[in-house]
Amino acid sequence: MAIFRSRHRPSPVDSGATAAVVNDRVRYAHLELIPTPKAHLQFPELPDASTVSVTCSPAKDIEATLDMAAQLLDLGHTVIPHLAARMVEGHDHVARIAAWLNDHGVGDAFIIGGDAPEPHGPYVDAAGLITALLDSNANLTNVGFGGYPDGHATIPLAALADALNDKQQLLDAAGVGGWVSTQMCFDTKAVTRWISASRSAGLHLPIHLGIPGVIDTTKLLTMGAKLGIGASLRYLRKNRAVVSKLAAPGGYDPMDMLAPMAPDFDALGIAALHVFTFNQVANTVAWRNAVIGEQEPIDTNTSALTRG
Repeated sequence: MAIFRSRHRPSPVDSGATAAVVNDRVRYAHLELIPTPKAHLQFPELPDASTVSVTCSPAKDIEATLDMAAQLLDLGHTVIPHLAARMVEGHDHVARIAAWLNDHGVGDAFIIGGDAPEPHGPYVDAAGLITALLDSNANLTNVGFGGYPDGHATIPLAALADALNDKQQLLDAAGVGGWVSTQMCFDTKAVTRWISASRSAGLHLPIHLGIPGVIDTTKLLTMGAKLGIGASLRYLRKNRAVVSKLAAPGGYDPMDMLAPMAPDFDALGIAALHVFTFNQVANTVAWRNAVIGEQEPIDTNTSALTRG
């Protein structure tokens, strides 16, 4: 079984303030789950009072996202539902979503354009749905949206930069907080360049750094093929070198991204980690617990990571 394993090599996060920064981000990482029929089997693996981000994809409707979010709320977790603009049918649907958010006391939402081939209503991008929700009675306090250090398959770079600025301005004008969550990208230099350039262009919102967790690579790609879950897996399918790196023994370790970037987390405004678990929570949580010192280092033969 191909998983991401620790290579037990020295890391610049092993001492001092940098280690404290990484441990803080790992401890409070947001864990992403996909609302599949068996997703509930992952719930017992979540740390108590986790922040869980619940995706929205063309394979499921928004109600599936909200239903799973409600289950997680009942278990004492904080939830961030993803809302895909192209899957919202119109004003009445926005009103129902706003009512759900208010009834469940959910003030944070992550808004994306979505991968539906044809929009179900008048909203074709995240900005359109953000505007509609801000104009509704939704008691939103923070709205997240996507950032693309590697670009987007169908949107030019200049348009992505304009959209980033436009969405930030929408939130600023409404007095609502927000964040930018980056797509999964394995090139730390590219991510750092993108954040630095965006900051120079006026981005002031905090960044949530998107990283994959500890994942069985075969299951990752199989799930992606079945669910079509967006840019993260499109990136993997189109980049064979990355897939080879993930599948190779001693390949990718989440610390490969965190260690080189950690000294600049505060300067870059990286406030949180967004961990793509692809519904394989146990291994990622075992890695998290080892990093933050909540358990003894785990033997990698048990399909989990030890602290680097």
